[in-house]
Amino acid sequence: LSELEFSRSDGILKEFTGFSTPSSKAHIAVLHIEGTIQDKNDTYDQEWLLTTIRDLSYDRNVQAILLDINSPGGGVYQSDEVYLELLDYKETSGNPVYAFFGPLAASGGYYIACAADYIVANRNTMTGSIGVIAGQSVDLSQFMEKHGVRVNTFTAGRNKDMLGISTPVTPEHREIMQSLADECYYQFVEIVAESRGLTMEETLELADGRIYTAWQALDRGLIDVVGRFDDALYYLREKLDDFSLEPVHYSLRRTMPSWTMCSRTCRPWPHDSFRRPTPRTISYWKPRKGCCRTSPIPPTTTSPKIRKPATVKCSPLLQALLISER
Repeated sequence: LSELEFSRSDGILKEFTGFSTPSSKAHIAVLHIEGTIQDKNDTYDQEWLLTTIRDLSYDRNVQAILLDINSPGGGVYQSDEVYLELLDYKETSGNPVYAFFGPLAASGGYYIACAADYIVANRNTMTGSIGVIAGQSVDLSQFMEKHGVRVNTFTAGRNKDMLGISTPVTPEHREIMQSLADECYYQFVEIVAESRGLTMEETLELADGRIYTAWQALDRGLIDVVGRFDDALYYLREKLDDFSLEPVHYSLRRTMPSWTMCSRTCRPWPHDSFRRPTPRTISYWKPRKGCCRTSPIPPTTTSPKIRKPATVKCSPLLQALLISER
């Protein structure tokens, strides 16, 4: 199948080519970043992500981006490209970028979030892991010698074959690899310090590669508040001073349910004639006219979309543990 983009609008799944916003109204773009950050895998596509951010910067209907991150991290190159693209988005559009952390937003996931103006993390989020792995080496030279296995490698340059399975690691090799890790690491640390308003000394102290809970991250200034996704949406609407803005979700997906139903009074989505979408997909759902979800909300009921965030309190025991860690 050729790469196509789909939009759910007015109860019908519509196909459109090229980039086109699935909403003609002002809205908040919720950009989902999931999985290992690399060129391409089942849940992540670097080209799709960069193209989407770039296109959003020229869409006048997009008032802000809310990053929804659930990633263990990945490549330094890919993470930095997304980080820089988000900075370009803010400069080009003048719109804010907020971030929400799901179950995991570590290493490269946190790197990307450093482009955000405000970070909200679920209380069960694992984040941090501010560090770099430059590479790994498995030295089988002694094992191969013992079993009579010889590998002949022809190179030009004494370090060309370093980290090979038949090449013992020399002090020079260690120095070379450590220099690569250090350069990427200090770049990461500088970005965190600048984003979070910390000094280099403060950032270096907490950037030892460890994972932090949401409360630990809040205590160290790595996030702004502990809350839920709806809270992040509320804070962003409050920043924009417009609680009428609806979220439109931009998500990379490979599969789609065969049908979706609003309630027993609504018909399921037609699906027999649909082709399964390819990775470049924008998922957007809007109830059809007359749908049960379009019925007016009673005056006595507060819409959950604009509810004020509840204060998430840290337990006294956890507070004592955090204080003891300082």
